[in-house]
Amino acid sequence: MAPVAAQATPYRRSLPRGLLSSALGASKIQIYSDTSLSQPSSSSRHASSASVATSQGGNAIRSIAWSPLGNLIATADTRILRVWNPEKTPVKFSTELKLTPGQAGMPVTRHTPGGGHLTGTDRVAWNPVREAELSSVGNDATVRFWDVRARGGLAGDIKIGGEGFSMAWRPGGSSTAGSELVVGTKDDKLIALDRRAMKVVSEVEQRVQTNGIAFSNSGRELLLTTGEGHLKIVDWSSLDLLHTLNAHTSACSVVQMCPRGRHIAVGGSDALITVWDTTDFVCRHSLTDMSGPVRSVSFSFDGSYLAGGGDEPTDGPGGKGIQIVHAETGETVHTITTPNATPCVAWHPSRYLLAWSGEPSGLRIIGAGGAL
Repeated sequence: MAPVAAQATPYRRSLPRGLLSSALGASKIQIYSDTSLSQPSSSSRHASSASVATSQGGNAIRSIAWSPLGNLIATADTRILRVWNPEKTPVKFSTELKLTPGQAGMPVTRHTPGGGHLTGTDRVAWNPVREAELSSVGNDATVRFWDVRARGGLAGDIKIGGEGFSMAWRPGGSSTAGSELVVGTKDDKLIALDRRAMKVVSEVEQRVQTNGIAFSNSGRELLLTTGEGHLKIVDWSSLDLLHTLNAHTSACSVVQMCPRGRHIAVGGSDALITVWDTTDFVCRHSLTDMSGPVRSVSFSFDGSYLAGGGDEPTDGPGGKGIQIVHAETGETVHTITTPNATPCVAWHPSRYLLAWSGEPSGLRIIGAGGAL
């Protein structure tokens, strides 16, 4: 099989390992506190960075996502769908996205409990070519599109006929960027959507449990993780299988390709993150510092560094916390100390800022407001 196509992505100059650790060590951690955060909910077999519960009281953020330019960051929990300005931590500078009575079947006499979805939001993802358009999916079998600039926010929705828990947009360099996205449902179906036509294009039932989904950088391939421990690479236009990697000994949960296209990271329920070379599909590293199932993986904007999130506090060389690993060597270069599990982690799209969930106070970002 030919290497997975990697689209060129502009990026800043990379910081060497020692300088990154020093810079992060000197950076302030910003706290974005939302006192209305709901109590934790239980995880399911499809648990991922989009469906997460924490045992520490008050925080149940299920999904976080940076906007394409990194000017905004969205969080979703069982009740609240919120968009934050990373430069301003008070909640009064954020925007809550929600249905109003009468919208999308919302009872006129009841305030929505689901932050845009009647039963809670499982995943948020930004349109890759529209800085102000956010999509969300939840257990109410609906994908919603939000214009975060507009009062009310709701720009439209598409019924998908099943409980959605994962979602990915086709990347910005493709000819149909900003129009095509795919949703995974809890009954293991892949549903392709057309944003411009606001309709379901196709629905394909998977033969095995399918968990995480992500596009390659070119948008020509779709990456799928399965309950059998496999990473499947399929052609997007036909969904024909191109390659299968035996990535883990138990279920694979999440996957991401690095911005430079050199590596693919796969997280699993075996508390491992494997890093694969996209040229010959050899596993370069197995990262073993996670203490429990991996719920998210995220590469820095330059592809040099990798972080993972999980349901249990991580015990690594630097103590409990988020381990930041050099993607090329597998070396842990920095640890962000956190007393709690950090299920969702996400690097900024163009800066060395790392966001995570899991703290009782809510969202946290290291480096925000600084020079990184």
